[in-house]
Amino acid sequence: MAAATSASLFSTVSSYSSKPSSLPNSRLQAVKFNSLPSFTGLRSTSLISGSDSSSLTKTLRGSVTKAQTSDKKPYGFKINASYKVAVLGAAGGIGQPLSLLIKMSPLVSTLHLYDIANVKGVAADLSHCNTPSQVRDFTGPSELADCLKDVNVVVIPAGVPRKPGMTRDDLFNINANIVKTLVEAVADNCPNAFIHIISNPVNSTVPIAAEVLKKKGVYDPKKLFGVTTLDVVRANTFVSQKKNLKLIDVDVPVIGGHAGITILPLLSKTKPSVNFTDEEIQELTVRIQNAGTEVVDAKAGAGSATLSMAYAAARFVESSLRALDGDGDVYECSFVESTLTDLPFFASRIKLGKNGLEAVIESDLQGLTEYEQKALEALKPELKASIEKGVAFANKPAAAAAS
Repeated sequence: MAAATSASLFSTVSSYSSKPSSLPNSRLQAVKFNSLPSFTGLRSTSLISGSDSSSLTKTLRGSVTKAQTSDKKPYGFKINASYKVAVLGAAGGIGQPLSLLIKMSPLVSTLHLYDIANVKGVAADLSHCNTPSQVRDFTGPSELADCLKDVNVVVIPAGVPRKPGMTRDDLFNINANIVKTLVEAVADNCPNAFIHIISNPVNSTVPIAAEVLKKKGVYDPKKLFGVTTLDVVRANTFVSQKKNLKLIDVDVPVIGGHAGITILPLLSKTKPSVNFTDEEIQELTVRIQNAGTEVVDAKAGAGSATLSMAYAAARFVESSLRALDGDGDVYECSFVESTLTDLPFFASRIKLGKNGLEAVIESDLQGLTEYEQKALEALKPELKASIEKGVAFANKPAAAAAS
């Protein structure tokens, strides 16, 4: 029994439980496996097939498993470690904990770790974890192509972190070049992969990635994602603390972008339904928008929000893998090419499927409060400028972009 204890810490399902009311309710379907760990911390023995979704399905990751009413077996009965994931920037402050969390996924068969230095030790360390995926390390530009061959999901946390007094725009020139170079390699070696952009400023680096992919002739807007999951994670946490709610039940959609006032939590659409005073709305909105600075200041020059970002990014990776694996009920918020507003890119709740983005959930922008509507209009100019800055950078001649 003791030998099986650690291996039993897993959940075969995860839930992004709160969805627009027009979407079907989800119920848990789970089955006991002997060696499929995950980072939810739920013991397999606590999962009962057919249990109500009110508690167990609302786990820490973002995907949703929907009960099947047909004669087909529920999704949870078939889990195969069959997907290749590459982390570009795996030796960094986000990359290391993110790689550990991805290593724990029961859906990953191969985990490729890339960085310009110090990645061999990270890979050796992770390779000792008794989870299904095999770990390989790749160092420097000469090994990048091999790292990306036949990969299903590419996650890019590479870049320099924020420091006290540094804005996301201060990061722009360094991280923009890094993202441009890495996405060019993705386009050449695994053009059909899901691409998760973490490198800040996301409001600019995602448009940069799109332009690079367009130039390579392989752009698929359904497979390019800016990872804004941390904004949702923070919103859920802060709201549950403020209103004394059970955290596992809370879901707050966050729209807009991924910097400052472009981050707009839709508190009026919080699930479960809860009332906020005007003062609470203002306080929570500002805290969610400035949460990254809160961590940077608390670390006093020793780093930025690396651990919470890794957690949020791993949640989005797991959601993508479940969508690829056939789960037809997966929802997350992400910064994607969108027609939801007059901006070419916009963060909102989306549905994920085998081919990437299946739908943008338009209902989230309907029935906004006056406060939210004003905030939405106020964020647009800044977000528009950031998007245009990224597009302009990507279209500069190589010498100018490198300067």
